[in-house]
Amino acid sequence: MAALGGLFAEDATFVNRFGHFVRGSDAIVALHAPIHETIYRDSTLANELLDVAHIADGAAVVHFWSRLTAGVAHPAGPQQVDTLILAVLIKQGETWRIRALENVTLTNPRTGEAILRG
Repeated sequence: MAALGGLFAEDATFVNRFGHFVRGSDAIVALHAPIHETIYRDSTLANELLDVAHIADGAAVVHFWSRLTAGVAHPAGPQQVDTLILAVLIKQGETWRIRALENVTLTNPRTGEAILRG
């Protein structure tokens, strides 16, 4: 979780795939720690960069696919979930950090059922 927190600016905002909003790298870690100690303890993420748009000197908007593969620790059992992530990155010194991130689950608009891309 320390590594996760280090990706974010201290005053970063985060919206998870369920619409939960938090502000601050400590709050982002606090949001993730309990689920990664329990239902996601045997999960993995695979990310695929889609686009980087430099919007100003030291600022960029990034879009990427993220596939969560949950293991047997998840109450619903092993499964995969795809999300599309939008992140705003800022350069602090020589390091790029996430200033804002929003994570959206891919769903069928008619049924609300989660779908996998491709």
